Amino acid sequence: MLDLAYVREHLSLVEEKLRSRGASPDEVLGNFREIDKRRRTQVQALEAALARRNELSKKIGPLMGSEKKGTITPEQRTELQSLTAEVSKLKEQIPSLEQQRDAADAELRAILTTIPNLPHDSVPVGSDEHANKEIKRWGEPPKFDFTPKPHWELGEHLGVLDLERASKLTGARFALYWDLGAKLERALMNFMLDLHTREHGYTEVLPPYMVNAASMFGTGQLPKFEQDLFKVPTDRFEKDVHHQPRIGELVCVDGRPSAVFEVEAVDMGSRTVTLVAASRTDHHREAGVPFSALSYDRAFYLIPTAEVPVTNIYRDETLDAAQLPVSLTAFTPCWRSEAGSYGKDVRGIIRQHQFQKVELVKFTKPEESYEQHEKLTRDAEQVLERLGLHYRRMLLCTGDMGFSSAKTYDLEVWLPGQGLFREISSCSNFESFQARRANIRYRPEGKKGTDLVHTLNGSGLAIGRTWVAIIENYQQADGSVVIPEALRPYVGADKITPRKM
Repeated sequence: MLDLAYVREHLSLVEEKLRSRGASPDEVLGNFREIDKRRRTQVQALEAALARRNELSKKIGPLMGSEKKGTITPEQRTELQSLTAEVSKLKEQIPSLEQQRDAADAELRAILTTIPNLPHDSVPVGSDEHANKEIKRWGEPPKFDFTPKPHWELGEHLGVLDLERASKLTGARFALYWDLGAKLERALMNFMLDLHTREHGYTEVLPPYMVNAASMFGTGQLPKFEQDLFKVPTDRFEKDVHHQPRIGELVCVDGRPSAVFEVEAVDMGSRTVTLVAASRTDHHREAGVPFSALSYDRAFYLIPTAEVPVTNIYRDETLDAAQLPVSLTAFTPCWRSEAGSYGKDVRGIIRQHQFQKVELVKFTKPEESYEQHEKLTRDAEQVLERLGLHYRRMLLCTGDMGFSSAKTYDLEVWLPGQGLFREISSCSNFESFQARRANIRYRPEGKKGTDLVHTLNGSGLAIGRTWVAIIENYQQADGSVVIPEALRPYVGADKITPRKM
């Protein structure tokens, strides 16, 4: 999330950066100017009312003292009555002014949560992947004296990849691995974690695989990308006085814990909501229910990447400068609904609802984040190099970057069975964008106060796609697959040969 003061003071630049991302400033920012102007007017009115109340209170004190002593004059009594009446009137006005200010704050915050990060000046401007810039290539594609096959044919032939039974178990876009196929997946996990912890200086963590909405908000998945997530509803409703109700949320009302309602409308001015019964057979509706009476459905989300729980480890915490950079790595399964990808990559395991990944996450000082971004990217590249896989590094253009990123490198591995490069890692610098949403700060040495850290993350690597790259790049004319030398101690074999499933 961007800083409100920065957006206000650099609105033209923000609009320019939004256009470079292919976004419409009018659609993203809406009536930001009008709301911000109204808010400043309301703040001025509130501050003036508070100042006047304080001024009057100072005058009232001595007069009330005289009244208690019995030394007050008729003129002073009249003045006391006038001042007291004015203070009473101000006390009635101030809550309304505070509500108006809070409503404008909520409107501005809602706009800020939908503004993507601003691209770094080194990011090329472009509308899609065709404007991405190739930075480097490593290695050479393997040469075959036969026509290489795609991994889905090889996996079935070898008896190590079973998509038909996986579909029976769960549905489309899930995979079942057998024998050395399963061992290869596990070997890749251990190999990557060992490399990053033993040689690259990362600390391994094992986070939860489900997180709450606050964690998803912190890294930028909510509220904009909820359709891409797998949501796990629960029967628990909890109070959260800091939460702003959203249309469509499930809530309970004080005194009626068994009745579940859906938020139909939100009035930020009066801080009330209109509710409709969640049951489709019950059309009961209530208006004017105060925010304070609501309890919220505490659903969880399956993580789309370990970036979410690992980044949120330090949510609402302040780190010491001496701790930075903090470098963490984690293996987790990941779940994505792949909303909007219908018909894409339907064969094989390139685009799955569930896949495994080793993630790299860094927390750095702002002045070191781009140096650390280069290092993190090199850490991911070294996995590919140790495995002898031909790849290229791409600098993503403004229109192809993720919502939260200020700069992103994609690593793309060569897949000979498909005759193309495929993304296998995305390494991003988010600058302070996520840290502001998640309130992750640090204490700079020799300075008062705190600053926001910069957060970075990258896949180190996506295990399923690495599995695919090995199967396709190391295939042999007889249909077997040679296991890269670096993985043989982990797999316990040097070759995958056909087996019956």
